[in-house]
Amino acid sequence: MSILNPVRGSQAVYAINPVAKLLAALLLSLTLVLSIDWVSAGVALVLESVLFLWAGLGLRTFLLRALPVLIAAPAAALTTLLYGRPSGQVYLQFALVNVTDGSIELAVATGLRVLAIGLPAIVLFVTIDPTDLADGLAQVLHLPSRFVLGGLAGLRLVGLFLEDWRSLELARRARGVGDSGRLRRFFSQGFALLVLSIRRGSKLATAMEARGFGSSGARTYARASVMGWREALLIALAVVVALVAVVVSVSTGHWNFIGSQS
Repeated sequence: MSILNPVRGSQAVYAINPVAKLLAALLLSLTLVLSIDWVSAGVALVLESVLFLWAGLGLRTFLLRALPVLIAAPAAALTTLLYGRPSGQVYLQFALVNVTDGSIELAVATGLRVLAIGLPAIVLFVTIDPTDLADGLAQVLHLPSRFVLGGLAGLRLVGLFLEDWRSLELARRARGVGDSGRLRRFFSQGFALLVLSIRRGSKLATAMEARGFGSSGARTYARASVMGWREALLIALAVVVALVAVVVSVSTGHWNFIGSQS
């Protein structure tokens, strides 16, 4: 399944308006960045993990899409563990490395927060079709049509961009110039792809302008983008997850508002 062209399954999440998915992800993200504590992030992650079962993604697909987040979370936690603010008992001290009770707690909170923010955003983005997203941005949020259509065209060209890179690589190897000097080959091939992309983008912009995509008049859409009960349910679930995470964190005394950090 491709991010640009997701396979629609029987799961209801695919039919939810992309605008609602973006709002739900934004709501969770804004709530979790308000506090640096492991309780709120952990509670949110547990509740989100239960909801992931209804996302319609297989385990392999989920792990592949979430791989950057799964790598970034422990990396951020390790960095915080070694170089975080020292407080409490000291377990290891060497040069700039200072592992203490405070750095351990902060490292756990950082890792959980990266997972709690990144994983739902990835899951929701995978189930978004670019055309549906463009319809929602234009019809629900009323963003300028030139911006929306330009973004849609750019997303549609991502797959072609990757194919061009493979074609350039095969062509260079066929001419005997792609077997050595990986770093030099990467930059020269990247420059060739940049030139090709600029030319294609210029042609596409001219074609879209000629077909009236740049018109300032009222635009019609082939499909209506509406917000219904599914969208309301998704946003309500995001609100519930955020509220439960905040309430549990505050009630246990772990809430650590970022504004109180000196």
